[in-house]
Amino acid sequence: MSQARIDYMKESAWKKNNAKKMRPMPPFELPYPKDAVLIDLPEPDLLPDMNVNFLEMVELRSTLRQYDDTEKLTQKELSYLLWCTQGVKMVMQTKTVRNVPSAGGRNALETFLYIRRVENIKPGLYRFLPLEHKLVLVSDSEDTEKNICGQFSTAGVANNAAVVFIWTAVYERMACMFGERAYRYIHLDAGHACQNLYLAAQTMKIKVCALGAFDDEQLNKNLGLDGNEQFVVYGAGVGK
Repeated sequence: MSQARIDYMKESAWKKNNAKKMRPMPPFELPYPKDAVLIDLPEPDLLPDMNVNFLEMVELRSTLRQYDDTEKLTQKELSYLLWCTQGVKMVMQTKTVRNVPSAGGRNALETFLYIRRVENIKPGLYRFLPLEHKLVLVSDSEDTEKNICGQFSTAGVANNAAVVFIWTAVYERMACMFGERAYRYIHLDAGHACQNLYLAAQTMKIKVCALGAFDDEQLNKNLGLDGNEQFVVYGAGVGK
């Protein structure tokens, strides 16, 4: 933790307030195979307006762990949740502007989803592509559910949620500007995303439970991550 203090950032691009001092910047979004299965999500401008009392929504925010296994999310509902948590409003030369705050506009998070019950989407592991507002299929093999959801300690949530959100961090996307302090900002950014998920879900009476306890090594491995340059930081179960 001491290595992430401001004192250790003397040579960072942020400390010098000079983007030219940044290390080579990774892409805003991880690539995917050209032959990958893509799923178009309803565009954000087609999503329904939510008439809500914001104060009431904040006060009623709660963690709910039980879901009806006969109820599915609609694609519009999933699209709305993804737009509110990682939606891209503007692409600039060195950053993206999204619906959640991020240190330096670095937005180091990638959103994986284990989809169990969403209308017209086959169960499996997907990744959200925020620049295109699409899903890309990662795996729909029979053991995917166990390999992913089985790594969370709150098994009752992960094993019954309609969708399990899994936020991973691409370390260099943040570290290229902030050096070792990136570790702090990455976890703060994950908190911003999860809080937006709670509030967005509340507008549609969808239940959410944050998931912070998981087998880091095994979950990273099962997602195909090295655990250093990209690693899991947070999760959440969502359902009705």
